[in-house]
Amino acid sequence: MAKITASVYTSHIPAVGAAIDLGKTEEPYWQPVFKGYEFSKQWMKDNVPDVVILVYNDHATAFSLDMIPTFAIGMSDSFQPADEGWGPRPVPVVQGHPELAAHIAQSVIQQDFDLTIVNKMDVDHGLTVPLSLMFGQPEAWPCKVIPFAVNVVQYPVPSGQRCFNLGQAIRRAVESFDEDVNVQVWGTGGMSHQLQGPRAGLINREFDNAFLDKLIADPASAAAIPHIDYVREAGSEGIELVMWMVARGAMADVAGGQPPTVAHRFYHVPASNTAVGHLILENS
Repeated sequence: MAKITASVYTSHIPAVGAAIDLGKTEEPYWQPVFKGYEFSKQWMKDNVPDVVILVYNDHATAFSLDMIPTFAIGMSDSFQPADEGWGPRPVPVVQGHPELAAHIAQSVIQQDFDLTIVNKMDVDHGLTVPLSLMFGQPEAWPCKVIPFAVNVVQYPVPSGQRCFNLGQAIRRAVESFDEDVNVQVWGTGGMSHQLQGPRAGLINREFDNAFLDKLIADPASAAAIPHIDYVREAGSEGIELVMWMVARGAMADVAGGQPPTVAHRFYHVPASNTAVGHLILENS
């Protein structure tokens, strides 16, 4: 049977992708950021999954303001890197897993979550930057990827609790898939940042690290953080952290299993105008 072996959490800052693509990772400004992912890249080589369910938000690439689903799952067998205004990133085409994606959609919808089924979409930096941070610059991504988009752009957005519950539904779906598949669930976005208005440039180290503490040891408490706290404490774009709750809800301890092992934790500011957060949790 399929199983979820780990969850990965990381920021998906577009400037990080540009630094990778333009060969700037060793520059003094960027070196501390990428140093924090050196362990992660080796860990990924030692723990390559068959499939990553990658939770991210689309940045007006696949979905315009004309139509924004709250939750959307990619069902295609491949997804092209998006042109976000300066050409597609020079990264491999993302190979999907339509069989598992279809099973997840069926199971999760029957658990009363309304998913939008997407049979064709391009994937932007929200999805490709985490892949680059974890896998480097391979000729092909070493695993299949199921894109799972969450609306954190147009209000109203889902609560952390809703996302946490969704993660639990995804875990049940994966575990009922009748195939021996090693799955990881990644939650991306954040951490604290605001891109506009009088508070543009806001970074809140204290909130970010307290969030990481809760995510590890008390995920139910993290799930209960109200929307207004994200906006007040982590900035308007800090709401992206609710996507981390999807990945955390998919871990075994939430369903009565053993607490996860913290394989790696990293935090750094700044990268562009954003706080970088990163965590790897392994199921025991």
